[in-house]
Amino acid sequence: MTTFKKTISAIALAGVSIVAVAAGVQAAEKRPAELAPLGEPPSPPDNPMTPEKVELGKLLFFDPRLSGNGAMPCSACHLPELGWDFPDKISLGYPGTVHWRNSPTIVNSAYYGNLFWTGVSKSLEAEARTAARGGVAGNGEDDMMEARLAFIPEYRERFNDVFGTEYPLMRDAYMAIAAFERSIVQRDTPFDLYMLGDDDALNDQQKRGMELFTGKAGCSTCHDGALISNQKYYNLGVPAYDGWEDDELAQITFRFELYAKGSTEEKYRKWKDDPGLYFVTKQEADLGKFRVPSLRYTKYTAPYMHNGMLETLEDVVEFYNQGGGTNDWAATKTDLIKPLGLSDKEKADLVAFVESFSGERLLMETPDLPEYEPLPAVTN
Repeated sequence: MTTFKKTISAIALAGVSIVAVAAGVQAAEKRPAELAPLGEPPSPPDNPMTPEKVELGKLLFFDPRLSGNGAMPCSACHLPELGWDFPDKISLGYPGTVHWRNSPTIVNSAYYGNLFWTGVSKSLEAEARTAARGGVAGNGEDDMMEARLAFIPEYRERFNDVFGTEYPLMRDAYMAIAAFERSIVQRDTPFDLYMLGDDDALNDQQKRGMELFTGKAGCSTCHDGALISNQKYYNLGVPAYDGWEDDELAQITFRFELYAKGSTEEKYRKWKDDPGLYFVTKQEADLGKFRVPSLRYTKYTAPYMHNGMLETLEDVVEFYNQGGGTNDWAATKTDLIKPLGLSDKEKADLVAFVESFSGERLLMETPDLPEYEPLPAVTN
């Protein structure tokens, strides 16, 4: 490890903002103004992060008792060893169902203004609640999950210490899970180190890819800032999920989601593709639009797009190089996406740069979970 990297790591471990030292680093090369290193994660005033709250949230994140059947923890769809997401086109569904969209990673989710592919949750607290209670996700009910937690002495003690309540409340559980998720961040990627002044953090191929990213390929039009996302919504022409052609459970889930989100009968019967942001706004101009995801940690989060229809980063770059694709919502496809005319070498350079947004894998072992209070001995 270089002296520069050791210095940055020591500063980060000490809890000092890496961005704060950037002004003191003399950069020999010009950095792209469209991009930025990642700062410290936010800590909302109504849910400040504390070590005790984060530790409680970690236990709850891995605890399957926070679900309908007591077997579907958050970690079922956000596996640490597999990108903190689910390694298939469509995420894992509640037993007896399948999900209907790709599972986004929770790494750096602290920085999003809106959560999920269509921004339906405005905070990580709301996201945790939506996932735990979703019909094809956790399928839990608050009163049932609270009752389970109440029978666990360690949880009663931890909730009392953190929130001051006599018994665990799910509203507090969601706050603890959100605090834990805000702790899963990665700020020491090759890209971040380069942006903070280490000219050697990126190799020559990655630097060529960076020029393409902010120039000819136009990626930074939507993938900009520190999050590498403008958090806006576009229809790129991503093809419909192919499982809806022959997977009966996937077809049922798709129809269930159409019905649950207020589709008209005509649309319920005719639509064959995910309407995306339309479900939120009910504006036909938003058909097929999805939020621009961050490109951070994407080295480990294949497959890609809202329905996982692109298997590799090479596939993603080729998709953009071809000018996107075709889906049922052609009328709303953004005019920002056009054929790029990239050579094979340029495409390889671009992939190499995108991989610089990812550092080492963030791994975490499943913690030992608290146990239920023993039943009293039966006496005759």
